Amino acid sequence: MTDKTLQQLLDEKGDIVEFLRNQQVGPNVYPGVPGEYSNWRDEQRSWAESSVLFNQSFHMVDLLVTGPGAFDMLSYLAPNSFKGFVPNRAKQFAPVTPEGYVIGDVILFYLEEEKFELVGRAPSIEWVEYWASTGKWDVKVERDERTAARPLDSQGYRRNYRFQLQGPNAMPVLEKAMGQTPPDLKFFHMAPINIAGVEVRALRHGMAGQPGYELFGPWKDYDTVRNALIEAGKDYGLTLCGGRTYSSNTLESGWIPSPLPATYTGEGSKGFREWIGENSYEGKCSLGGSFVSDKIEDYYLNPWELGYGIMVKFDHDFVGREALEKIKDQPHRQKVTLALDNEDIVRVMSSMLQTGDKAKFLEFPSAVYCMHPYDAVLKDGKTVGLSTWIGYTINAGRFLALAMVDAEFAAPGTEVTLLWGEPNGGTSKPTVEPHVQTEIKAIVSSVPYSEAARDNYADGWRTKAA
Repeated sequence: MTDKTLQQLLDEKGDIVEFLRNQQVGPNVYPGVPGEYSNWRDEQRSWAESSVLFNQSFHMVDLLVTGPGAFDMLSYLAPNSFKGFVPNRAKQFAPVTPEGYVIGDVILFYLEEEKFELVGRAPSIEWVEYWASTGKWDVKVERDERTAARPLDSQGYRRNYRFQLQGPNAMPVLEKAMGQTPPDLKFFHMAPINIAGVEVRALRHGMAGQPGYELFGPWKDYDTVRNALIEAGKDYGLTLCGGRTYSSNTLESGWIPSPLPATYTGEGSKGFREWIGENSYEGKCSLGGSFVSDKIEDYYLNPWELGYGIMVKFDHDFVGREALEKIKDQPHRQKVTLALDNEDIVRVMSSMLQTGDKAKFLEFPSAVYCMHPYDAVLKDGKTVGLSTWIGYTINAGRFLALAMVDAEFAAPGTEVTLLWGEPNGGTSKPTVEPHVQTEIKAIVSSVPYSEAARDNYADGWRTKAA
């Protein structure tokens, strides 16, 4: 912790929205791997046509939670049920504030009795650390920081390596690496397997709209397991995925990685703000996009808006339960994919090839330029939703955006527009050049956009109606 708390920082800044919109940081970074191993086009194709190896060893925070009170504490912080949750299982963990707004989401691994691991972006993990420090439970937490936030002399290693093997050929690649048939695991189930003589934990999981496995184990086995997977994949088109390509995979699977943590205001999280330091994730992250409100609360999202409504279970006491019970039957914005109009995209891009006013640059394959993008979705000039992720996928041949829109505009085929670019020429973020705003036509589409994802995730939160 630093001498100055997050609450003191926010009090000093005053206008929280203006502060976050002008933070001097760009999008989330993916260290430890090249931007591209080959080229992002082939790397995107690989998860749809053959197989891909994502290296997740560097860009996420890991939190080990142990002790006799670990299960009860984590259950108290989770809107989803822990009934039937046993070792060698995993689940989505998306805590909310006492006011019912999402803080973030990570994957929770139940490794063994009294031993759990949370992996993902920092906000949810910092919330757990706060409760472990101030709550009534007999627990111990050990944080393994993401590489970009580690001291330079410790950036070359982590507690665990973590790989994702995905794509139509993921199963034969893993079978060859193991030398035997992989275990038949249900979604979010784990089992120990053996690769090149070392024990590896395998989680049945999916990214980029394809079936696959998450493979992890102690850092000392990093090279052994990685090299064995690469060798096994030579006959199955296995492609290594670089950091530039990685952030675009979510466009096809429909997972929104960037809800702003809803802890900047509210009496229920004041203790958290007074506990955590100014150099925390919340004190350093950036906000951007065409949607601008003078109220930070207008950026907060509830579980239903993110497609997590199916996970909310009122069979246990948890932080935020009373607030969620009050709104569960209310209409909510619905998560959708926006298929952006190709001609409008060409128009935006062509503005780079002229003098005078230019639109905000559209980067390939991910056009995200801050840690929490919020763009306005319009219908007849009125804001009817928010887009929180945008990019191009060669598998769809177009730019897609992940969004939440009012229910009356959520039917596939509905025509809307995405307001692209920031007002008044843009903020002072280093990733924002002077530009003018423009509207891009879009068609509301299914989420996940990928047909393969809709089939493979048919029983999961990504596709079930909330």
